[in-house]
Amino acid sequence: MTNPLLSDWTTPFGLPPFAEITDDDFGPAFDAAMVEDLAEVEAVANNPEPPTFENTIHGLMRTGEALDQVAGVFFNIAGSDSNPAREALMRDFSPKLAAHSAAIYSNRTLFNRIRTVWKARDDLDLTPEQARVLDLTHRNFIRAGAALEGDDAERMKEIKGRLAVLGTTFTQNLLADERDWFRELTEAEAEGLPGFLMNAALAAGKERGVEGPVITLSRSLVVPFLQFSPNRALRKEAYEAWVARGENGGETDNRAAAAEILKLREERARLLGYVDFASYKLETEMAKTPERVRDLLMDVWEPAKARAEADAKVLAEMLHADGHNGALEAWDWRYYAEKRRKAEHDLDETALKPYLQLDRMIEASFACANRLFGLEFAPLDVPLYHPDARAWEVTRNGEHVAVFIGDYFARSSKRSGAWCSAFRSQRKFPDVKRPIVVNVCNFAKGDPALLSYDDARTLFHEFGHALHQMLSDVTYDMISGTSVARDFVELPSQLYEHWLEVPEVLAEFATHAETGEPMPQEMLEKVIAAATFDMGFQTVEYVASALVDLEFHLGDAPADPMAKQAEVLAALGMPHAIRMRHATPHFAHVFAGDGYSSGYYSYMWSEVMDADAFEAFEEAGGAFDPETAEKLERFILSAGGSEEAEALYTKFRGRLPGVEALLKGRGLAA
Repeated sequence: MTNPLLSDWTTPFGLPPFAEITDDDFGPAFDAAMVEDLAEVEAVANNPEPPTFENTIHGLMRTGEALDQVAGVFFNIAGSDSNPAREALMRDFSPKLAAHSAAIYSNRTLFNRIRTVWKARDDLDLTPEQARVLDLTHRNFIRAGAALEGDDAERMKEIKGRLAVLGTTFTQNLLADERDWFRELTEAEAEGLPGFLMNAALAAGKERGVEGPVITLSRSLVVPFLQFSPNRALRKEAYEAWVARGENGGETDNRAAAAEILKLREERARLLGYVDFASYKLETEMAKTPERVRDLLMDVWEPAKARAEADAKVLAEMLHADGHNGALEAWDWRYYAEKRRKAEHDLDETALKPYLQLDRMIEASFACANRLFGLEFAPLDVPLYHPDARAWEVTRNGEHVAVFIGDYFARSSKRSGAWCSAFRSQRKFPDVKRPIVVNVCNFAKGDPALLSYDDARTLFHEFGHALHQMLSDVTYDMISGTSVARDFVELPSQLYEHWLEVPEVLAEFATHAETGEPMPQEMLEKVIAAATFDMGFQTVEYVASALVDLEFHLGDAPADPMAKQAEVLAALGMPHAIRMRHATPHFAHVFAGDGYSSGYYSYMWSEVMDADAFEAFEEAGGAFDPETAEKLERFILSAGGSEEAEALYTKFRGRLPGVEALLKGRGLAA
């Protein structure tokens, strides 16, 4: 029988035939697709004709169709709906795929052809996109070690293979710790918890075969528990389990893996002639150098720390007034911050949450995209990979633009966090393909599902990434959509968060789950006024993580990452009651792969731009100014990686921004 992963898909919009695919199909499909890909690459490398852009660069872009198809399905499903079979496949194929990639990038015959075309680039009459793709292809091969020879080349292959194994191990250890821990709540322990949290805790218990409510390590459950549980001992128990993910000893402990990953990255960078991994990694980003990253983070650290320390004094007084002696602790912060928010802003999350229904917030994100870019969203009744996932066809002026899939609810088979991915990216060569984009979140289930304000921001954030994918309009998929510098990729997502705060958006879509009434004007004003509440805490926990990540990759790799983490935090004067947002053993951004390694700062680098970019709308007359929206689409959302990020942003805004807009937006300006 034909393997459905390798067949031509005749499904609507070319969606993967999810109903036909079984876990048994992936292994044979990967094996066959890798063999086919290598044969195709060898044909390009050994072409007897002199190297040209057409027979070398275009030739290379025609390879790997089957492998892309298989990997696109597998890795999306493995992250959002894992099971033992898929975890075993991940362990098996991660090193195989790393070796496969290394075989291509170490093919000297192929690299020599690419280098010959690259050296002749000024005489080839290339389009701007072709010139960009040629430059990136040459650069990618150099940075992958294509110019290495002998023992160095072999060692680079070994490093890549081992890093693939370690990244998979790190991810699966973290998922295991998150999946395995839960805490059943007695009636007394559940006392004082708001209804929305109890409903979510009961749903989580049902998933785990427990009759009563449970708290899990899903952020959508543990964070509101820390906000609302009056039981200090229980808050401590849940918090310490949450921050101990990957650090519990035994088979799922990630500390040794983190140390080995850092050492191998250092060796990889030095094989390529860089002083350290951070210098290697940042060379292709907007920031360019570790010094520029540190300067940005420290510009924000000092005002954020001052705000957090002032807030800590207020919260400590509230703790002591409740009869607790001693210092304010990390498991106290969210509880007393929520009490303070209610007192100072008269904003109670239990009263706010019914106005933030998941379905209405999805409608809001779609409506903003319609007003800004003319996109229309129609529900699709098609088989998907999980019953929780749903799909829409995206059109503009009656023309098909994309398929958008939303997978919003937390489950034990899904890794934590929220992300945007694609089953297929946009391209025009070698044939036209429209994107199939997916947003994955971890919201608590409910009937109806209710979001916190932070959850709603997450939904808009990930949809901003999706717009970057869906509106892409380039020729080659290697520069399509989110294929941009890591410290630029968060601009569209963080920028889109601003539309959640537009009063007319909340007024229309923030309607009560029971009455259907719109959010009262008074509450709406309080929500907007409280937008920067507790921003000292949020900024400190983030910047601390970003600085630890940067220091991990500067100079010699630390033999003991936990000791290095403690050293960096001590030097910063980390406030006692705030921890890093992601401590080393569960810092998946940095250790599950090297996408955000030396790059966790990227969210803040992009925030400098997103604050400035939204000001462009405000200066032009409002959040839905059509001319500014058109420029945003033309120069950023549709452009992908067709030019350097600095050039694209400058075309949109006329200049590069400073840090002032960010500090103002976070309420940290002096």
